[in-house]
Amino acid sequence: MSTSSLAKQPALSESKGHTSLQQALAAELAEMETQGLLRQRRTLETPQGARVRVDGREYVAFCSNDYLGLAAHPELIEAAREGAARFGVGAGASHLVLGHSGAHAALERTLAEFVGLPRALLFSTGYQANLGVVTALLGRADAVFADRLNHASLNDAALLSRAEFKRYPHFDLDALERLLAGSRARRKLIATDAVFSMDGDVAPVPELAALAERHDAWLLLDDAHGFGVMGPQGRGVLARSGVRSPRVIYMATLGKAAGVFGAFVAGEPEVLEALVQRARAYIYTTAAPPLLAHTLQKSLELIRAADGRRDHLRGLSRLLRERLRLKRWTLAPSESAIQPLIIGGNREAVAASEALAREGLLVPAIRPPTVPRGTARLRISLSAAHGAGDVERLADALNALQ
Repeated sequence: MSTSSLAKQPALSESKGHTSLQQALAAELAEMETQGLLRQRRTLETPQGARVRVDGREYVAFCSNDYLGLAAHPELIEAAREGAARFGVGAGASHLVLGHSGAHAALERTLAEFVGLPRALLFSTGYQANLGVVTALLGRADAVFADRLNHASLNDAALLSRAEFKRYPHFDLDALERLLAGSRARRKLIATDAVFSMDGDVAPVPELAALAERHDAWLLLDDAHGFGVMGPQGRGVLARSGVRSPRVIYMATLGKAAGVFGAFVAGEPEVLEALVQRARAYIYTTAAPPLLAHTLQKSLELIRAADGRRDHLRGLSRLLRERLRLKRWTLAPSESAIQPLIIGGNREAVAASEALAREGLLVPAIRPPTVPRGTARLRISLSAAHGAGDVERLADALNALQ
């Protein structure tokens, strides 16, 4: 099914009784199709992994964030069974009513210890966690200073908080310092991806922490793509940086390298208690199933012991770079499992993705607004579950497309 398949469906605006509002939406969707921006869902028919069956066909997948290959690990499956037997399935209530189980409390303690911070708080998703942090701590009298390539959740959080929203060019610390120095905000927060989800590069955490100290600001690190993969024992980008500061607010997700679901925020006790009391994304939602919290205890054990997987993953990144022979496209610098192949045009990126799919290789085309205009790309996600042969096959297919 191609990306233009939606446009091939019967025109909704032709249906009996259609309103002008629906007709306007149909026109907007048609324009998105013209620009090569329509997206589609594929149907996964197997557990997540390096090899999957999608819509009835077998593929090698390079589109998952399951960086350590844990999503279908037999020990996690067994832990989930144990958790369901012990805690049931649904949490049944929000954390502040009666949804906070012993499994949640135990996992928060383990996560705080794992990342070396005083306290941790579970959220259902990373998106909710970022919204919760920024809107709970900042308001109209405050300011957010954000890297221009930050994840959408950080941008949405800043807008929702009603704080002044200042964006600085990617990794331009001089521009960031000028913005901080010129601000008269009551509270300041620097917000950044730790590993940038579409570029794979790593934020300069020590320098950002120094700026936060110099200008009396918090530093919010979104480590969705570094947790489990980077740092000693996979403890994340913050541990990798060696920074220890009460100004750091650390967020990481648990559905990527950890292979399960959820997110957490870690930091100073006063900050975390403020989130419990004020973060609407935490207060007004049902707690995640406790069986998942139980499963994540096993996941953290596997992450601690996964140095071999992390070494293998780094080796796959090196192999891809050595094997590619690019003529028109550019592989952006990245030391992470995310390897962005910059193509430029939307339609060319989609065509490359579809050509790879015909060869049994799934690599997603990423287009605006997820990335800046003119930088449409193939986002190659490597996993410890891939073998060297998988990466060589992908590189050979990409070389043939040049």
